[in-house]
Amino acid sequence: MESNPTTMSNLSLLQVLCGPDIAHSLAHRPLNEVFGFSMAPPIDVFASEERLPYPAVPQVLAAKELLTRAMQTRLEGGIRIDQSDTLNAYLCSKIGHLGYEVFWCLFLNSQNELISAHELFRGTLTQTSVYPREVVVMAMRANASAVIFCHNHPSGQTIPSRADELLTQTLKQTLALVDVRVLDHIIVSGTSALSMAQHGLV
Repeated sequence: MESNPTTMSNLSLLQVLCGPDIAHSLAHRPLNEVFGFSMAPPIDVFASEERLPYPAVPQVLAAKELLTRAMQTRLEGGIRIDQSDTLNAYLCSKIGHLGYEVFWCLFLNSQNELISAHELFRGTLTQTSVYPREVVVMAMRANASAVIFCHNHPSGQTIPSRADELLTQTLKQTLALVDVRVLDHIIVSGTSALSMAQHGLV
């Protein structure tokens, strides 16, 4: 077996992680689906056995969770908005695959180090109700100096809607009253992420 993972095939890596039997059953599926970064295509009732949904593999779920925790640890060392690859990957791992909308908030200290990250609101396929008063309460409880908002679009598109823009401005104005800065609002879907701050919308 090769000792350098960077030169190994997907199948070989899956064999190391799951064993040969499970690896062969997963190898033909997109890695985004295998690791839960995106949802598998819908299955119709007349699907063949080959197209039936595959069960979650504990080893794969454990590997993904360890990776997500490693990214969170890195964010705890400070978040730079101009170097957001780790942040985007972390958020995509957390909520990019969901089939319903959720609204998350990352609470940061004065050094932009991550204090905590929480799902604040959960909605439907197309929308989530967000209550600014509750966001302020959570920010004060965390003793946050700044926040980064994030929500997902199950549609697969990361383009912000007019409602997304209005919500961001409302939250920014409300949090400014308690001296909490809004650094960004990130929209994710699958493995894609869009920073509203980088598009001048925060």
